[in-house]
Amino acid sequence: MKAGIVYLVGAGPGDIKLITLYGMECIKKADVIAYDRLINQDLLHYAKDGAELIYVGKSPGRHALIQEEIHQILVEKALQGKTVTRLKGGDPCVFGRAGEEAEVLAENNIPFEIVPGVTSGIAAPAYAGIPVTHRDHATSFTIVTGHGRKEKEMDGINWPALAQGSDTIAFYMGVGNLPHITKELMRHGKRSTTPVAVIQWGTTERQKTVTGNLATIEDAVRESGIEHPAIILVGEVVKLREKIKWYKGEAKEILT
Repeated sequence: MKAGIVYLVGAGPGDIKLITLYGMECIKKADVIAYDRLINQDLLHYAKDGAELIYVGKSPGRHALIQEEIHQILVEKALQGKTVTRLKGGDPCVFGRAGEEAEVLAENNIPFEIVPGVTSGIAAPAYAGIPVTHRDHATSFTIVTGHGRKEKEMDGINWPALAQGSDTIAFYMGVGNLPHITKELMRHGKRSTTPVAVIQWGTTERQKTVTGNLATIEDAVRESGIEHPAIILVGEVVKLREKIKWYKGEAKEILT
């Protein structure tokens, strides 16, 4: 039997309208959709009749399936001649494991395509009224994992280079490590007054934003009850929120 094809699709950051046209096309034609926890569930309504929907989501400390099991599903379904859409939140290549999955598909001679999506590290700040670059405030932007390959380990980060070399920094999946992040940035040269925003469920009706600085944001997040999923954004661009915040769906705001 001829192998099917696998589409590694970025579903965008949460607002259903932010998925790409091609991403939506991949949903509509799929025989199998393997989807993550952070996608907008309404996207599944566009699946064709009879499509098999498989939840493969992960949350801190709780995985429906381990990554190797997800690989097995993609390979097995494709070898059955099916069109498979692997639907991931944000962009599949930004901490979305698309590279690992593509490697496995290539090793098994299964055709695949990578369909980019809007990543949350840019979209969530934009919906919070914070552009990640600005001619007057930030000419560089860095995306960093908020945890290491093993949970709570961040030893691989070059903190001196990060603190001194980037105007705006977006940490993904880092709320649980916020104390460590702020401490290391200040220890390696970021001013304690550097503005910080933490944005939970960005681009959705559940969006909640907390702002402060490296010295105060930990207390602000604790008081607000913000948890995963959230983006931590560090840099002078955070100050622009007060002037240009526009999204009316914001659930709650705390300023410190």
